[in-house]
Amino acid sequence: MTLLRRLAVLLIGNDPGLRRMLQYWGATCILYVACIVLLLAQVAEGMTDPVAAHRLIGYGGCGAVCFYLLIRASGRIGLRPDQLAVSQAVFSLVCSMVAYAISGPLRTAMLVMTVVVIVFCMFAARPRQTLLLAVVALAGMGGTMFWLQATDPAHFPPVTEAITFGYLAGALLSTSVLSVEMSKLRSRLKQRRIELSEALDTIRVLATVDDLTSLVNRRHMHEVLAAEERRQPEGRGSCIALLDIDFFKRVNDQYGHAAGDAVLRSFSTTARSCLRANDVLARWGGEEFLLLLPDATLDDARMVLERMAERVHTMPVPGVEKRRISFSAGLAARGASEPFADAISRADKALYQAKEAGRDRIVLA
Repeated sequence: MTLLRRLAVLLIGNDPGLRRMLQYWGATCILYVACIVLLLAQVAEGMTDPVAAHRLIGYGGCGAVCFYLLIRASGRIGLRPDQLAVSQAVFSLVCSMVAYAISGPLRTAMLVMTVVVIVFCMFAARPRQTLLLAVVALAGMGGTMFWLQATDPAHFPPVTEAITFGYLAGALLSTSVLSVEMSKLRSRLKQRRIELSEALDTIRVLATVDDLTSLVNRRHMHEVLAAEERRQPEGRGSCIALLDIDFFKRVNDQYGHAAGDAVLRSFSTTARSCLRANDVLARWGGEEFLLLLPDATLDDARMVLERMAERVHTMPVPGVEKRRISFSAGLAARGASEPFADAISRADKALYQAKEAGRDRIVLA
């Protein structure tokens, strides 16, 4: 890890949620810096008391550092993003009130920052919190204006302050309502994304998994075989087997299709429990199954099938307790550079021989 990377991890961490909160904090700091530059310009022009301005700058700078530390430690102390956002907003509103009081003839420009604070909250605060902040901003700024016109009516005429407050109230209430609607819209979009993601996951499962047996379906098995051919282009070390449940039609005719489905489900569960870690069993069609055994010799593959046959003989099937379930299998080892289609064809012929020989057996191609 480079020094720059280590420094970045130290400052902003690895958690995406933490980084997002620090991005909002960084945007707030940029806004603070812009306000500081403008405030210093007012001091240079003699429009603002330099002592009060420097105190406000110091207060804002200390607050920014404190909030960085709070965000960085929020996971340890249990502060939620909305709590941090509301706290920062209250701090910023206090700064806006003080800036309004000391900015002289340019004080009404500071009211814009009050509106900006409310807009920032829509990204992290809840709708009710945003509305409450708007009320707090109105109450705080209204109290500041009332105190200023009461103590210094020459510089803060009551009528001017009242009209200014009216404009501020209209802007804040409108902005807060729009922010709430934006927050609701973001919540709905987030929920839609979650629903869409879940739907895509469902579609992906339906496209790759047989719904009755929960095994890989035929279409996805072709993709698995193609991936195996790419992994081992030389073609040695893999086996393929075709399995067919014996006399399955008799089960359907004698016990009904529901019992036939139960046989398929029980067979799939039992057969899957006998496989090795990398083996893949797919429903190939009807009562026929295809088994891929990568990195296996014929002896290894035969042992898997024999173990499978023993368990299938004794597996319980609801509604078919009196019938012994078995399967026939054709087993083939993939030859050098042989396509799986050819190996499957040879396994199919071996399966046919197993059926002709009396079923319930494994025949090697």
